[in-house]
Amino acid sequence: MALLARWCVRRRLVVIALWVATFCGLTAAAVATGSAYSDTYDVPGTESGTAATLMAKAFPGRAGSSDTIVWHTGHETVRAAAVEQRMTEALDQVSHLPGVTEVTGPYGHAATPDPAAGQISRDGHTAYATITFDADAEHLSAAQVQRVVDTAKAAGTHDLQVELGGDAIGLTQKTGGQLSEIVGVAVAAVVLFLAFGSLAAMFLPIASAVMAVGTAVMGIELLSHVMTVADFAPMLGTLIGLGVGIDYALFIVTRHRRGLRRGLSVQQAAENAVATSGRAVCFAGGTVCVAVLGMFILRLSFLNGVAVASSLTVLLTVAASVTLLPALLGVIGMRALSRRERARLAEHGPAPDVPTGLAARWSAFVERHPKLLAGVAAAVMLVLALPTLSLHLGTSDQGNDPAGSTTRTAYDLVAKGFGPGVNGPLQVVAETHDAAGKVALAHLTDTLRHTPGVADVTTPTPGAGGIESLTVVPTTSPQSQATSRLITHLRGDVIPLAEHGTSLRVHVGGVTAAYDDFAGVILGKLPLFIGVVIALGGTLLLLAFRSLGIPLKAAVMNVAAVASSFGVVVAIFQWGWGSELMGLGRAGPIEPFLPVIMVSVLFGLSMDYQVFLVSRMYEEWLETRDNRRAVRVGLAETSRVINSAAVIMISVFLAFVLSGDRVIAMFGIGLATAVALDAFVLRTLLVPALMHLLGGANWWLPGWLERRLPRLSIEPPGTEPGTEPRTEAVPALPEVPAPRIGELPKAPDPR
Repeated sequence: MALLARWCVRRRLVVIALWVATFCGLTAAAVATGSAYSDTYDVPGTESGTAATLMAKAFPGRAGSSDTIVWHTGHETVRAAAVEQRMTEALDQVSHLPGVTEVTGPYGHAATPDPAAGQISRDGHTAYATITFDADAEHLSAAQVQRVVDTAKAAGTHDLQVELGGDAIGLTQKTGGQLSEIVGVAVAAVVLFLAFGSLAAMFLPIASAVMAVGTAVMGIELLSHVMTVADFAPMLGTLIGLGVGIDYALFIVTRHRRGLRRGLSVQQAAENAVATSGRAVCFAGGTVCVAVLGMFILRLSFLNGVAVASSLTVLLTVAASVTLLPALLGVIGMRALSRRERARLAEHGPAPDVPTGLAARWSAFVERHPKLLAGVAAAVMLVLALPTLSLHLGTSDQGNDPAGSTTRTAYDLVAKGFGPGVNGPLQVVAETHDAAGKVALAHLTDTLRHTPGVADVTTPTPGAGGIESLTVVPTTSPQSQATSRLITHLRGDVIPLAEHGTSLRVHVGGVTAAYDDFAGVILGKLPLFIGVVIALGGTLLLLAFRSLGIPLKAAVMNVAAVASSFGVVVAIFQWGWGSELMGLGRAGPIEPFLPVIMVSVLFGLSMDYQVFLVSRMYEEWLETRDNRRAVRVGLAETSRVINSAAVIMISVFLAFVLSGDRVIAMFGIGLATAVALDAFVLRTLLVPALMHLLGGANWWLPGWLERRLPRLSIEPPGTEPGTEPRTEAVPALPEVPAPRIGELPKAPDPR
């Protein structure tokens, strides 16, 4: 690592030029090819997947996106002559727009003449028309769909409200993606300036992270052409990349600045920073990549693309941290220190860093009251985790969009006028190969009409190959658990009775059933995935710290952080505590893939802080064999950097709430909460308190296991050229009598 840093500092202009050329090349290629992101959750082997395959085979003409135009009147009914004329003209104009293949309305003019199709509500004040595009939403442009929206909404008056809903219409909903990125970077810049006191040093972590993330986003766009990549993957990659990228660079720049204050040259300080903190960054980044790629265990192409995209982003942030960052450090030279620090260095010469102030006082305070503080921390984590017990996995729809959006309004108008189940009907697909099968299907249709929880059933529509389909409208909304129970009841009880003794084969599909199946598959595989991730993390920590206690505590801490962060996510998004005020829409279920991705990312982030904290404690333990001293010194010397890194990451994650995307906002709030709890409650409070209570047992490892384990060194001491090993170069904190509860602890005398 030191050789790599030396080469990058000496060839800094070449390194910077290579990164810029890579970014420009990938950008040009991405602009030329465009993107091919996916917003479908294909789950192989599920009943909804089988139904979708049969529908595509029997009705190939229904491949395009099907959206709705909804209109509502206040005083007159939708059958009034003026309303009918105005909406008929609007539907006729929409039907002639590019990309629109069919418009099916209730009036029998510019649309298919079927006024009895139930497209007018019973009270006569709400009606809707169905728009069929020539392609699915993934292959339609937002500008193309926007013309449909503008044309339809132009028919509205003070007494005639026109709204639109559907997957394609969702393309026109504006998000604040760029704003969230700008806000996140701006807040990170402020924190970095306060931490470093130098504009040049503040700029480096941001430049490194932005270059890496920008390159990754372009690479992800190209990747979408060769594998299934979710449409939220670029935003998620940006969220993760900016957070970890700035943090990783912060650790390296902090070590570099420490070297400069000790009298090292710019090149020596950069070499030492990469050889020490850079090794920890590679270790932490590698664990994030391995954990994220663990999503391949689930065998879902949808998540495979997310895993590759996220790991690519983290990989590039690590690469930028150990190559581009040393080059930039070489460019700014001694300006990595503030003017005051440079003046002090010139006047007084090199001096070791001695932790003083709040960090030292807090470390002594934790040492004095480990039982009380451990109890408080555990209580906080437990209270925040309680909402997780009511976690309901499901997929949000346009009913969860922000209030006032056309998609949310259209959803609500349809639900109020026609019933909540109309927004998420079930598609029942039947294979009938003989007369007996057709008779059985007729009996099943009649049975479905009298099944509790079913509001309406259409007449079977015949298709190619003996396949027929019918639509079942539930009495409850698509996100309701009652709808999930209805799907289970139809598949497990109603349909098997109709199939018995006949050739009839029936499958329940549709968007609502597909989302339900997706959540079920994820939930079934989640315990295995979490177990693999925790086992991997425990093994790495066991190799690094030669202890059974360290990895066991880390596993418990990771589970606690995930559970508590999910508690906050459930309270905001599922219970609706403040979601509308934050512009995040109505309360609804938690996305089924959120636990998988959050567990992966949090595992890596927790490893980052765990390694940074415990490695310093471990060094002191090896030097003194005094557990109390090791924990006190390690916490005092690392807590400030951990807290600064956490504030940056929290700011970046929370800024993505401004994106307006519900899924990204879930990730942002969930990850920000987890990082806050991990840094301020677990790593700087609960972990050191428990380590004080356990004493020497923290570092116990059976002799037979010690002899058989390979050695993994994350940050070896004595790597600074021209200096003593770090455990001697940084004076240990003197014994400080910690105060009583309520007393302000005194800082140790650095002399």
